[in-house]
Amino acid sequence: MFSKSTEYALRAVIYIAKKSNDQKKLGLDMIAKAIDSPKSYTAKILQQLTTGERNIVSSISGPGGGFFMTEKDKQRAVRDILRAMGEDQILDKCVLGLSICSDKNPCAMHRDYKEIKSNLIHLFEEKTISQLANDYPDLHFRR
Repeated sequence: MFSKSTEYALRAVIYIAKKSNDQKKLGLDMIAKAIDSPKSYTAKILQQLTTGERNIVSSISGPGGGFFMTEKDKQRAVRDILRAMGEDQILDKCVLGLSICSDKNPCAMHRDYKEIKSNLIHLFEEKTISQLANDYPDLHFRR
């Protein structure tokens, strides 16, 4: 459903939310290994998540630095991760990718997909990062 970058971003945010706080920061190597992503690729993803107005993850450079999430950021909606990765619009698009699809001019799947799409939007807007982190078992992360 999402790009590989967004899949890694979701996993990275869940891992950081689970394992960090303002006192405990995580290094790039640890995060990349845990989410099974190449280090350079993870660095680019984390850069997207730590910059701009949609800053989801915080970072501090230097000794004792690393990546972490505040309790406030852990309460953000999962859709905020999609926004940070530039993929939240996928939830609003036609399932067939048509630009003219609407209730007045539906594609062949519009009526069937409309409720599913509505449920997906609701899920990503209501589910918090903290909820995902709490529901995600450690055994899915590499050590």
